[in-house]
Amino acid sequence: MKTNRPLNSLALALVLVISAVICWEIFLRNKGLKPDFDDGPELWADRRAMVYEPSNKATVFIGSSRIKYDLDIATWQSVTGTNAIQLAMVGSSPLTMLKDLANDPKFKGKLLVDVTEVLFFSESPRVFLTPDEAISYYNKRTPAQKASFEFDKLLEPRLAMLNKDFYSLNGLLDHLYVPNRQGVYAGLDFPIGFAETLYSRQTKMTDSFLSDTNRVNKVRGIWGFVAKLNPKPPVTGKALDAILSSVKHDVDRIRARGGTVIFLRTPSSGPFLMGENMGYPKAKYWAKLLAVTQCKGIHFSEHTALNKLVCPEFSHLAPSDAVVYTKGIIDILKKETDWKL
Repeated sequence: MKTNRPLNSLALALVLVISAVICWEIFLRNKGLKPDFDDGPELWADRRAMVYEPSNKATVFIGSSRIKYDLDIATWQSVTGTNAIQLAMVGSSPLTMLKDLANDPKFKGKLLVDVTEVLFFSESPRVFLTPDEAISYYNKRTPAQKASFEFDKLLEPRLAMLNKDFYSLNGLLDHLYVPNRQGVYAGLDFPIGFAETLYSRQTKMTDSFLSDTNRVNKVRGIWGFVAKLNPKPPVTGKALDAILSSVKHDVDRIRARGGTVIFLRTPSSGPFLMGENMGYPKAKYWAKLLAVTQCKGIHFSEHTALNKLVCPEFSHLAPSDAVVYTKGIIDILKKETDWKL
């Protein structure tokens, strides 16, 4: 009796692959790791398509990483009964996203803009790279890409091994320890647990990260390193006026269609906050932003419900404090603005 060697080889290969996948997934789960979503252009585009919900049904959030951590979406949706559409991007300026929404004649909703001064008032091309990539992907995505995302959406919350930043082959290589060489920038190596991304695009620190002083201190050290990367002083004078003029132009276009824009200054702590206060005095940046745009703003330092919150690694809130912050801004919006939540 002849054996079918190609079929036998195929069956053996499938068994080996499936066994390897199962063993790797079990190994990751035993280390306490959980599945999450890759926060790439595909997930952002899925959220971007939701901005056309009626203004009494949804609020759009743009900004940098702070609002991704500090807004607890489940709390927002539970308290307000409306959706929170998270479009903020890590390490990026919200100004490209603001312009994208201003240029979209169909967007006429409610918009909350997170202001992290070092990114918001930046002229560096790098703070616009990720938003440009995501917006381009959204505008050009094909039916095949949409279908691929729907397939990924089913798998990613079920398999920890699909986290490309840490557990893919490239992710594992990226996190190998290599000593720094003078004059060589190798990227930022954030520890596991600092950024867990949900399908809503909310980002959270895990309990294991928060309980590990070494990992928390590593992130603090990264912020110190980042602060030294750009020795240029904060933008002032005509350059600052140009940024504010551009923001006003975009805000006015959204308002002209019946939309509403409010700015948020999310919490920071310790030396991070001290440096921001020195480099970007509130009167010269925050107050001027509100005056030029004629928008309302919620600065965490001005509200007792928010100004006692402490960021574990100086720049983002822990999940429990994100709930407090979210309830706080909802209460302030109800009391101090004409928003109907």
